Amino acid sequence: MAAGATDCVVVGGGPAGLTAAIYLARFRLKVRVFDGGRSRAALIPLTRNHAGFPNGVSGVELLERMRAQALKYGAEIISATVDGLETTADGFGVSVGNAIVPARTVLMATGVYNRRPPMPEALHREALARGLIRYCPVCDGYEVIDRAVAVVGTGEHGLRETEFLRSYTSRLSLIAPEGPHAFTVAERARLADLGVVVRDGPVGAFRLEDAAIVVDTPGGPLRFDSVYPAMGSDVHSDLARGLGVRLTDLGCIVVDAHQRSSLPGLYAAGDVVVGLDQISHAMGEAGVAATTIRNDLAG
Repeated sequence: MAAGATDCVVVGGGPAGLTAAIYLARFRLKVRVFDGGRSRAALIPLTRNHAGFPNGVSGVELLERMRAQALKYGAEIISATVDGLETTADGFGVSVGNAIVPARTVLMATGVYNRRPPMPEALHREALARGLIRYCPVCDGYEVIDRAVAVVGTGEHGLRETEFLRSYTSRLSLIAPEGPHAFTVAERARLADLGVVVRDGPVGAFRLEDAAIVVDTPGGPLRFDSVYPAMGSDVHSDLARGLGVRLTDLGCIVVDAHQRSSLPGLYAAGDVVVGLDQISHAMGEAGVAATTIRNDLAG
C-alpha cells in the first residue's frame, strides 16, 4: 500500500468489517482491516438463515470468502489487535503494537462477546460445533423445533428469550445461572401459562452425552438437546469510549442513519451498534457506513 494516511482503518474482521472493506476497496480507497480474530461469526458451525446458502454455510467459510473478495479488490487485511485510538490534525492515529497507523477515518466493527456459562473452552467449542450450545434463537430456533431446550438466564432477558423459543418448542426449561430466580408473581404466571419449567440455580458442571447436553443443578442433573445461554453480552466499544464517543447505557456506539458516530470521522457498524445481531443486518450497516465514508471523504 502506498505511503501516507490510510483512507479508512476498519477495526474488526467480522462480517461488518469485511463487507465495509469490500465496498471501500471498490470505491478505490485505501483501506486496512485490523482483525483481532474475535469475530463471533467464526464460532458458527452452520448458519441456515443467511440468504444465498440454502444448505447453510459455516461462519469460517463465510469469513474466508469475504476476506478473499476484499483482498481481490485491494483491501489490506492484517491479523492484529488495535490497542488504542487518538485524534490527530488529519484524522486519527491507530495504535497497533509499536506502530501508529495514520487514518483519515475509522470504522468500528468490533462486535460483542457473549457471556458464557461456566465450562472449559474445549468443551464449549465442541458443544457449539454439535449444536448443543446455541446463542442465537433468531438464527437457529428453527433447528430446535419440538426438542428439549434449556435457557440459562433469568430476569427480563431470560424471560424474553424463553418466550421467543416457545414458538418453536413446548419442551422448555429456564434455569437461573447463579441462584434463585427473582421473577414477579405475574412473570411466574406467564411462564406457567407457557408451560415452561422454572428451575433455580446455580448452574454447575456441563457434560456432553451422545446427542445431548447435561446440566448439573441443585435439583439434580438435567438433560437437553440444546442449551441457550441468555446471560447478556459485553460490547467491544472501549476504543470509542476512550475518545469520548457517545454510547448507550449498555455500551453500544450511538450512530445516525448513515452510521456516523458523535465524533466526526468515526463510524460504526454491526453488533457494536444497537440493532438486530444478525450477519445480514451487520453487512447492511457496513454497506451504508462504507458509502457514507466515501461520500464524506469526497466532500
